Amino acid sequence: MLERIRIVLIGTSHPGNIGGVARAMHNMGLTDLALVAPRCDAITADSISRASGADSLVHGAHISASLEEAVSDCSLVVGASARSRTLPWPMMTPREVGSRLPTELQHQASRVALVFGREDSGLSNAELQRCHAHVHIPTNPDFSSLNLAAAVQVLAYECRLSWLEQQDQLEQQNRLEQQAQAPDTTEEQQPLATHEELEHYFAHLERTLIAIGFHDPATPRQLMARLRRVTLRSRPERMELNILRGILSATEKAAGQVAMGQRTSDDIPPNSDA
Repeated sequence: MLERIRIVLIGTSHPGNIGGVARAMHNMGLTDLALVAPRCDAITADSISRASGADSLVHGAHISASLEEAVSDCSLVVGASARSRTLPWPMMTPREVGSRLPTELQHQASRVALVFGREDSGLSNAELQRCHAHVHIPTNPDFSSLNLAAAVQVLAYECRLSWLEQQDQLEQQNRLEQQAQAPDTTEEQQPLATHEELEHYFAHLERTLIAIGFHDPATPRQLMARLRRVTLRSRPERMELNILRGILSATEKAAGQVAMGQRTSDDIPPNSDA
């Protein structure tokens, strides 16, 4: 389970923080580190020194140009947010994040991304809107600033606690020689849609809404942001998303046929026998 949890750092400006994060991850058994558009060199004497033996994670970190690229294969993306936003988003505590992992990672292909922002400004609203949920660490309100590695350590610890609880349950079942409870076979559960598939869907949705005159990009009024929120909150399966995209394609086709019929009607002169 732990190997399928990805720590994503966006716009990191201090190489020492990358090393500190690698150490925090290695302490808790996490190994998947991704850097998005870092503002510093990832591998320096400072980052290796701060890693304190976890330098293999620094050397193995995957560097991406965008958040979308870094989490394209993830079915759950959680962004760390230290402040409230104008548009409320599903909010979790670190403990709640950890408790959801066994369910989220029950499929071998599933991955979870925990996203952390820049040291000076955190995550942008646009980046947070690409997350299924936000996580807030309830620090002392009079001194709430957390070092990046410390924030990662808190969430990595909760991930490890969840994994340890899962291992304890498996060991207890083995000791009692009980077979693990079989999943519900009445309907095979489908894999959840990935971040990349969701982004394709949102682009398709916006294009269709513009085509039928429901959405004016010149005056968006947070329409797409609200549609993102309700969709991400529902956690659609891949098959469900394919159905929705099929509906959008049919809507585009029907709208095109209506528009073609109107143009043909306009071409018929008055008093025509046609």
